[in-house]
Amino acid sequence: MTRETITHRDGHVYEFGPEMDPVYEAADGESLTVETVDSLNGEIQADDDLLDAIPEEVNAATGPIAVAGASPGDVLAVEIEDVRVAEDRGRVLTAPGFGLLQDDPDIDHPATRITEVDGGDASGAADEAGTIDFEGIDVPIEPVIGTIGVATGGETVSTLTPDDHGGNLDTTDVTGGTTVYFPVFQEGAMLALGDAKAAMADGEMCGTGAEIAVEVDATLSVIEDPAVSPNRPLLDTGDAVKTLASAETMEEAVELANGDMLDLLAHHHGFSRTEAYLFSSLVGGLEISQVVDPQVTARNAVPSEYLSLPF
Repeated sequence: MTRETITHRDGHVYEFGPEMDPVYEAADGESLTVETVDSLNGEIQADDDLLDAIPEEVNAATGPIAVAGASPGDVLAVEIEDVRVAEDRGRVLTAPGFGLLQDDPDIDHPATRITEVDGGDASGAADEAGTIDFEGIDVPIEPVIGTIGVATGGETVSTLTPDDHGGNLDTTDVTGGTTVYFPVFQEGAMLALGDAKAAMADGEMCGTGAEIAVEVDATLSVIEDPAVSPNRPLLDTGDAVKTLASAETMEEAVELANGDMLDLLAHHHGFSRTEAYLFSSLVGGLEISQVVDPQVTARNAVPSEYLSLPF
């Protein structure tokens, strides 16, 4: 069966809100290919192309894609089968007032480095596309979807900002082989995604990865009446289940991520909340997703031998 392909030319958004008009309605369980543009819409093509400020419209997210049958209280499962780089260069850069070390006087703001795709077909999967070249150093291509989310339950949120609906999560686990679960706040869920990177480290310290266009193969499924209703996105990487939380401070984010994990552990094992809390301290692991967006994002990981999804 041929997959439908949804491109940024079909539609894209710069905000997630409670009222979003879909560019396509997917059937429950349908497999799609989604094509994205780089987070800066192709404006940066050479080292001399500098970003003097963060644009008002950034992180174009292809979509929204409605999923038939998805209703508030359900969970949308996005099984990411593959993420392929779709152009021959990425771009990593700094911008004034953005990034972890934005006040460091020894770092140039703005600065740009183009990372040429090397050693393989630029449209290949990560293990086929080879590396990107940073100043003569080869860095393996490991594509990541930076922004992915659904319609919000209330306020409209920029695609630059992560929150309970997802959004700019900038999480290295959001890649091929991972299933991302979102709470559904509006009819159809309204999935949109973009802001991909050819490579990015946990933290995304300078404010970008190697920003690049990608093609994403994914299957979208609705989980009705889940036994545990997640407050925020969840990840199943195959090796671990991870709760994701975004907040103004890292302390708040890790508290939310840990609290969400307790709900899952209590349900899965029949623990009291106290028992789940104690157990999480034995088998969980806090991880930093990103520290540079308007809110920071953290995750709490529990190996799959102790916890499984869906719900």
